[in-house]
Amino acid sequence: MGAVTSPPRRTEDAAGDADIMRRIRAGDRSAVDDLYDRFRRPAFALARRILADDTMAEDVLQEVFLSVWRDPGAFDRGRGSVASWLLAVVHHKAVDAVRREESQRRRQARAEDEMALDAPTATRNVEDEAWARVVAERVRTALGALSAPQREALTLAYYGGYTQREVAALTGAPLGTVKTRMLAGMRRLREELGGSGSGDLGGALDSAAAEEGRR
Repeated sequence: MGAVTSPPRRTEDAAGDADIMRRIRAGDRSAVDDLYDRFRRPAFALARRILADDTMAEDVLQEVFLSVWRDPGAFDRGRGSVASWLLAVVHHKAVDAVRREESQRRRQARAEDEMALDAPTATRNVEDEAWARVVAERVRTALGALSAPQREALTLAYYGGYTQREVAALTGAPLGTVKTRMLAGMRRLREELGGSGSGDLGGALDSAAAEEGRR
């Protein structure tokens, strides 16, 4: 999903695309509608593939075509066709939308965690809570020992809840590269956590790493 390909365009279509961009630069509002009619289907298909949500995909399309109207000079004819440029913009904004959604999910999860911690409960086990803090600190330390690409892939997958294909789309890396990073990162985490005495966690990560290798 990381690759952005433009739909097949005939020579006359490409010339028409360039003419529409010229009209937009000249302030012709109807030209944006013409551009939308030409590219709505491939643009929506790309956004929908990344976001897996029709409403969010439509929102991205509105944002993209509004940005074209506001800044038509962003298109540089010398660097490619209108089709490839426009789909690249769609891809970029769709990935941004995924990241915004994930950021909102993380904020909501933190808020829920804080509410749970603040809520009085007679059954809370102080020793378990203290051990959970120790484990969390060990995990943060272990993550810090990973390379940046490994840490990014694991964070998106295991904290963000994304699949390996979605991680590939978010990071722009090939799926095979993402799988390799995650497998190597999980093995390194197992070593770091196992070496610090967290035997149960080390074993769990070892099993998870083996499972990732079979995917």
